Amino acid sequence: MPNQISIPSKKTYSVPLKQAVYNHIQSKHPDTHPEAFKWDISRWESLRKAAVGGTVHVDRVNAIIGYHAQLVFALTKLPADIGLEIPYATVFSPPNALPVTLSNLHYERCSILFNLAALYSQLATSEDRSNSEGVKRASAFYQASSPPFAAGTFSYLLSTALPSLRTTIGVEELPLDLSEALVRSCEWLVLAQAQECAWQLAVLGHKSNGVISRLAAQVSILYESALSTIREATPSIRHLFPTDWLPYLETKQLHFDAAAQYRKGIDDIEHNRYGHELARLTSAQATAKRGYDVARRGAVPAAVQQDVKSLLDIVETNFTRAQRDNDLIYHQDVPALSALPNIQPVLIAQSTIPSGLQDPKTVLGDEAVIFGELLSWGARMAIEIYKDRQRTLVTEEIIDQARELRETSDRTLRSLNLPAALEALDKPVGLPPSLLSKAEEVRLDNGPQRIEKSIDDVQMLAKRAQQILDDAYDILDQEASEDEKLQEEIHISRLPSHQANEDLTSKGERYRTILREAFDSDEVVRQRWDEWETNIVELTYDEATLEASVPSSTTLTTSAGRSGTTETQTHARALRVLLEQLDDISRDRELLVSRAERLADADDITPRVLKAAAAVERWVDVQPSMFEDLLDEELSKYDKFRNDIQQGGVKQEEILAALKTRTETFLSSRKEDPSIKDREHALQSLDLAYHKYKEIIRHLDEGLQASSFYNDLSAILMQFKETCKEWKNLRHLEMQSLTGSIRSMSLKPEPSSPAPSHASLTLPDVPSSPPFAQQKTPARPKREIAMDLPSPDSAQWQAVELPPPPSRSRPTRQGQKN
Repeated sequence: MPNQISIPSKKTYSVPLKQAVYNHIQSKHPDTHPEAFKWDISRWESLRKAAVGGTVHVDRVNAIIGYHAQLVFALTKLPADIGLEIPYATVFSPPNALPVTLSNLHYERCSILFNLAALYSQLATSEDRSNSEGVKRASAFYQASSPPFAAGTFSYLLSTALPSLRTTIGVEELPLDLSEALVRSCEWLVLAQAQECAWQLAVLGHKSNGVISRLAAQVSILYESALSTIREATPSIRHLFPTDWLPYLETKQLHFDAAAQYRKGIDDIEHNRYGHELARLTSAQATAKRGYDVARRGAVPAAVQQDVKSLLDIVETNFTRAQRDNDLIYHQDVPALSALPNIQPVLIAQSTIPSGLQDPKTVLGDEAVIFGELLSWGARMAIEIYKDRQRTLVTEEIIDQARELRETSDRTLRSLNLPAALEALDKPVGLPPSLLSKAEEVRLDNGPQRIEKSIDDVQMLAKRAQQILDDAYDILDQEASEDEKLQEEIHISRLPSHQANEDLTSKGERYRTILREAFDSDEVVRQRWDEWETNIVELTYDEATLEASVPSSTTLTTSAGRSGTTETQTHARALRVLLEQLDDISRDRELLVSRAERLADADDITPRVLKAAAAVERWVDVQPSMFEDLLDEELSKYDKFRNDIQQGGVKQEEILAALKTRTETFLSSRKEDPSIKDREHALQSLDLAYHKYKEIIRHLDEGLQASSFYNDLSAILMQFKETCKEWKNLRHLEMQSLTGSIRSMSLKPEPSSPAPSHASLTLPDVPSSPPFAQQKTPARPKREIAMDLPSPDSAQWQAVELPPPPSRSRPTRQGQKN
């Protein structure tokens, strides 16, 4: 039996590679047909099968390293999560334990590397270390000489693969057997066992006792590192290890500590340091005895127990001899161990990363890589990032900015009563063309009918939801009435309704609050419609009727045929010039928006990204950040639109300021013309009614979601109503059960046995209500049902004790009259 332990592999299962890759390519690479990668998928499946299956054999090493190299390349083309669920059983777990499943290719890579290191460990322990050649082969499997083996693989897993896995899934989701503590302890273990092989080679090669002592001291240190790493880990990680691992590591650490002192003691006697020898043998004897005790209690392998027992026997024999010789012959003082020179450890085992892992492309050679023709996920992600940034830039900084500037302009013109004030002046009779076009739009839309129908639909849905809630409350009220009547007739030991249905009534109040808030929101739109209904309906009149509703102006006319004074006309001309400039800015802005939208629709950065990605070295993990300069350069073509929008906003602000100033002087010059004022007011009212119509329509269009809200709420309220029905039925069944029990006890008393309590009845559970049997008020005495009652007209009724009238009334529903 070997005196070293091996690390088991992580068991895995078959995975649906084909379907996952097909789905990923269809969703993320719509321009590529999945059938184009049929060979890649088949190759991946065969590589994985060869890497994860089979027995402990050296031939599997190349299969795993080759599969790892293909995974490294595939991860430059595919994201970590392609929808492939990868299961691996936790190391050291029992055979029937459920595996840990993650949708992450880095998880596959880390697990493969762990299994590679475990395979090297298993190959090392399977070697015959009874001769120097077997010891050399075992040492090579453990450390990273030529060819590379376990320790370097664990080191590579910790430094390169695990950080990528932690980044993509988060520390909290990291499997316990891939935690740094567990992997690091395994690395220390294989290094310790490799160093032990170096010590054994020195013993077999008859090296000096001083050299053997220093090698043994390093073995003890490495075993101690593995032991302390496990002990310092979290309990969940410590519990993963088999129960005999900690005793094994501690036994090994004590064994080689004692062996180092023993060999150094022999070195001391060779140099006539007899007192030093005796001091070291004393320490070695105590340490070996501790190791043997740990081995026996911890059920470590028999070979390890035999090793430490053999050492203990040798040390004890030499201690007896050395003590006798010193007492009879040498008579040297025996110093304390702390006063002796420390044994300087020598590290032979090294953790060097294997070349096949460090440079995966050297492993494959001329072998074709899987997904070599697929656009890398980093490049694909860069394209998606660009589209998102482009969409945000065009929407927020161009379209939304233009809309905001237009709304500011319209709002300012409405506040200044423009252009209605000028239209009233220019056309004293008839209607301005702009107003006629607005009225025609409202008329063709059937504006008032459209608004009324939307409001009525929402009201109907709201009333339906309210009715369902009222029905639910009626059910609760009906049950409360029945409960109150029963309480008046027979005193029973159960919670009254207003306490038992507290959860239901509180939930109903929450629904009532939600309905009330929805009603308030609907009421705002209804009030706005009521306020502007007359004016908006007026816009639906035919042209003749609408014109008749607007007063005409027949004031003094200038030589140009326009009403108003010469000063008024001067200010009016200036206002028209400013309005034309404002219209020009608005048209230019709309043209900019249209051009930006057309550019965005035709914009395709894919060719440039493909060209840039092709220039990247093939095995490099392409990240979206590599294309930042390219993305910024492509987005810069929208800067001109953004700048022109901003410059137009500055000009618009200047024009609006000039309009405000000029409007004040314009109005001041025509204060004495009441006919113009009346016409201007009428035109302004119609123009404002049109804008209010558009505002109400916009709110109603946005409020189309209200229908969905009320429908969803009604469905929830129907469930609440059904819950109330079920609760009432359960209370009714309980009532019948209690009534029958009380009446049977009253009619057929059984003095010899106690009456059954309410708590002993088996009743169905009532959702969301306290247990019926739990009441904190004292139980009222049960009323006995007398069988011999006086006749109706008998005077004996004066002496009959009647039950008191009910003193408690059930709580009423909120808003219901008492």
